Amino acid sequence: MRNTPAGVVLEAQGEAGDVSGFLADMPHKAPPLAVLSAVRLDELPPAQGCGFEILESIGGSSSIQIAPDSDVCPDCLRELFDPGDRRFRYPFINCTNCGPRYSIIKGVPYDRPLTTMAAFPLCTECRAEYEDPANRRFHAQPVACPVCGPRMQLVDSSGREVPGDPLQMAVARLKEGKIIAVKGLGGYHLAVDACSEPAVRELRLRKKRDEKPFAVMSPDLAEVARYAVFDATEQRLLEGPEHPIVLLRKREGNSIAPSVAPANGYLGIMLPYTPLHHLLLRGNFLALVMTSGNLSDEPIVYLDDEAQDRLADIADFFLLHNRDIHIRTDDSVIRVFRGNPLFLRRSRGYVPRAVVLPSPQKRVLAVGAELKGAVCLTRHDRAFLSQHIGDLQNEAVLRSLEETVRHLEQVLQLQPEVVAFDLHPDYLSSIYAREIPDLPKVGVQHHHAHLASCMAENGLEGEVIGVIFDGTGFGTDGTVWGGEFLLGGYCSFTRCGHFGQVPLPGGDAAVREPFRMALSYLYATYGDSLFQVSLPFMGEISTGDRTLFRAMLQKRLNSPLTSSCGRLFDAVAALIGVRSRVSYEGQAAIELEALAERGEANGVYPFLVHGREGAQVIDFRPVIRALVADTAAGIDKADMARKFHDTVAAAVVDACTAIRCETGVGRVVLSGGVFQNRLLSEGVFDLLTGSGFNVYVQRLAPPNDGGLALGQAIIAGRSR
Repeated sequence: MRNTPAGVVLEAQGEAGDVSGFLADMPHKAPPLAVLSAVRLDELPPAQGCGFEILESIGGSSSIQIAPDSDVCPDCLRELFDPGDRRFRYPFINCTNCGPRYSIIKGVPYDRPLTTMAAFPLCTECRAEYEDPANRRFHAQPVACPVCGPRMQLVDSSGREVPGDPLQMAVARLKEGKIIAVKGLGGYHLAVDACSEPAVRELRLRKKRDEKPFAVMSPDLAEVARYAVFDATEQRLLEGPEHPIVLLRKREGNSIAPSVAPANGYLGIMLPYTPLHHLLLRGNFLALVMTSGNLSDEPIVYLDDEAQDRLADIADFFLLHNRDIHIRTDDSVIRVFRGNPLFLRRSRGYVPRAVVLPSPQKRVLAVGAELKGAVCLTRHDRAFLSQHIGDLQNEAVLRSLEETVRHLEQVLQLQPEVVAFDLHPDYLSSIYAREIPDLPKVGVQHHHAHLASCMAENGLEGEVIGVIFDGTGFGTDGTVWGGEFLLGGYCSFTRCGHFGQVPLPGGDAAVREPFRMALSYLYATYGDSLFQVSLPFMGEISTGDRTLFRAMLQKRLNSPLTSSCGRLFDAVAALIGVRSRVSYEGQAAIELEALAERGEANGVYPFLVHGREGAQVIDFRPVIRALVADTAAGIDKADMARKFHDTVAAAVVDACTAIRCETGVGRVVLSGGVFQNRLLSEGVFDLLTGSGFNVYVQRLAPPNDGGLALGQAIIAGRSR
């Protein structure tokens, strides 16, 4: 047996029945982290000798798949807390069935010399385990122990070492309300006691993160149950080897600090996935905030020197170790939709697992768009999505994208033939792609890529109706799209419907200030009389600003047209008094959804669907009038929010029904960041299936822009 870049080559010899039994057992008795994507059988002449032997790995052209990082297996966890075990309380315990993989790999084949563990020669006892086929640490590349492996260190913000046991000192500091930067698998977390409101507020202040929810980590499910509600699917996700962050509904009267996730009905929760996490949490805390170690708008920090430089003004202490992280990998985030996982962020634990494409294609590098950056490489009929990179709005995130591309190309031994990118001319990812020399380039329309992404992971061919709802995408007509009904497949599409367009006052400023979108929809509905409408947020707008906004809307000054669904949600959030300004992307819509989940279903608001120039255009002006009237009448905000969600779902069905009547197409794919909204997604899904449509959603890639590169890759791969 040996590792090769093409996969594992194994020679088995024996009686025919024994060999057949071995082959039959292989899929069922493989190690927990093994994935059998294919088995090829060849008959060979009998060989001399007996016994089991692993030969030295060989290089060459690669189609091997690197394993993702994994949580601590039950056997290692038991040893970690066994006083009689030689690895008792050792923060780097692992075996063949668990531990770091992707984040420490420098190249292929996957052997210790090509990982960051090369710096730690094995001691006699570890070497014996590593070379014993009967031992579960047999050829476990990260294997280590207190004698020969990595070690911990606690230092203060100026780099001075804190005397004493690093873990015990770190726990003591956390209990004092201090902020600690903790080095994990794929980067640094910033940790505080999640039940300490002063500590959480101080973290927000130092990190300059006003209201965006923090993720928390608890020692086990019993502790999670004290402050959150979860079902069997959510439990399976929390306990799976990937250990993602899972969005769970808050339990009433919980003891988690309110500022962990303000104005939000959910908490992002994960269980410990490294021995270090278990040692920090068990018996010490109900939960720790474990948020990405970075400054706002920057990628997660993973290099030690960079961490102590970039995080010195945030963290009071740094819990370090001397095992290098080779590639940064942030935590994955999932919520459950109709009993299945829905990725909000696909990263640690899942990368670089491949997505199977409907057919073989060219080797493509796709670089995504701007928000929620991720890249994709394809080989034959496999697509490899990268980990979450971040929002590509500065040079630091762009450098992270470049590092990710180089690393994936190296570990996959893959050189692309084509480069795909978003059509927006100013995205840093698009500029980067266009500057790659000697390769053909394919620009892909943003919403077409969303459509193709959902099609690809569902193995679809032919034409579908794509209901693509998001915040911003550069349209082929030069306007800002985002509430789209597309008809097409991988090779082409037609825009067969969209939300009615309104101005985007101030461009990107309207994203940060949802009241601007409320003004835009009010102007579309009431014209110059918009400021005669009495709404709560109007009191925030001075007389001078009213004159300015009216002129912007009348003359379309710095106000490009948009059909964005995300901006419609922003407008409604401002109209009914939920949120007129935001501190993070999507905040108004998230809080509107949380409010709607408390409301009563009570029909839908009136809306219009017009057939205009071959497209179905949804006119929401009657909805705006009805919301204004309900606000004046004192109708409960939660009921208005719920009715609005149900209205959008009903409008989708009417538009899709009209398109089906014209085209005969009855398959619908749902994609775009708005479909992270569980309430809207379930409403749309149920109404469409009830109307006889075959509906497909995303499970393997995020519906937001984190899955966009997958769609770009298959569109470019099908190009001529």
